[in-house]
Amino acid sequence: MDLRSNDSFGSLINGLQDVKTLQFSIVTPSFRSSPWLQLCIPSVADQGVDLEHIVQDSCSDDGTFDWLTSDPRVKPFIEKDSGMYDAVNRGMKRATGEILAYLNCDEQYLPGALQAVWDHFHKHPETEILFANTVVIDANGEFLCYRKAEAPLLAYTLGAGALSTLTCSMFFRRSVIDRHGLFFDGRLRDLGDADWVLRALRKKLRMASLPRFTSAFAFTGANMNLGPNAIREKAEFRRLAPFWLRPFRPLIVAHHRVRRFLYGAYRQAPFSYSIYTQADRRARRTFQVPEPSHRWPTRRPWRIPLFSALPGGRKVDGA
Repeated sequence: MDLRSNDSFGSLINGLQDVKTLQFSIVTPSFRSSPWLQLCIPSVADQGVDLEHIVQDSCSDDGTFDWLTSDPRVKPFIEKDSGMYDAVNRGMKRATGEILAYLNCDEQYLPGALQAVWDHFHKHPETEILFANTVVIDANGEFLCYRKAEAPLLAYTLGAGALSTLTCSMFFRRSVIDRHGLFFDGRLRDLGDADWVLRALRKKLRMASLPRFTSAFAFTGANMNLGPNAIREKAEFRRLAPFWLRPFRPLIVAHHRVRRFLYGAYRQAPFSYSIYTQADRRARRTFQVPEPSHRWPTRRPWRIPLFSALPGGRKVDGA
């Protein structure tokens, strides 16, 4: 007897067969970021993998609502939150994918990025958190510098009070949330990324690096890590280092730089990258980089900001 001949039973079986776990859940916190968000969304949508893009918008009043709720490429949630990390946590709790990540409005994924990330996790089941390389661009999409990522070390993160990675190129298994309960600290406004990585290191979660550019980080020089709140949080973060470790900070920083040199973080052959720009939101534009530089475009180019926040970005007081 063929049970599938029963229409209702057959429909149930077929429906169950159609259920497939998503590969990725990407969360984007949004607040008054409409122009940037319209570049971020297509960079996720054209990745060619099974994903959901959750946009947590904090009731923006810049016209975002007018188009976001009708965009079929995203799952929009319009609700007030207490800040960027609270918005990310809300999205993570709604996520159903096997691999999770969050991407700010002023960041983009490069072509083929998520497939490369998926392949790494598939080949390395022991990896729980993955860091990849990032292209740093200006507001027009022009190249500024690159950042190659290594798996962070506890001594440097805690001792130097700095994060050596960019979160737009950070990916992790959902077990990090489900099994370890590792959400972001919603009380923080600027250094939640560093705090999250530090707690992951203390839990001894297994981390790895992917030697590939996966993301673009937009930088205009107005990063909020120069603001009073960021300075206060950074001071608090550095005080987490035990007293016995603090005298060794110069040695820890020197070791970090030698490690990065041996990894090849300061060397890069000419390359190209493709992103969406304000000039054309419908198609990617390719930029050639004949002379790549690793130097960060600030007065202190060797220091990496601990988060991404730009004019029109998600980190806005009162969000």
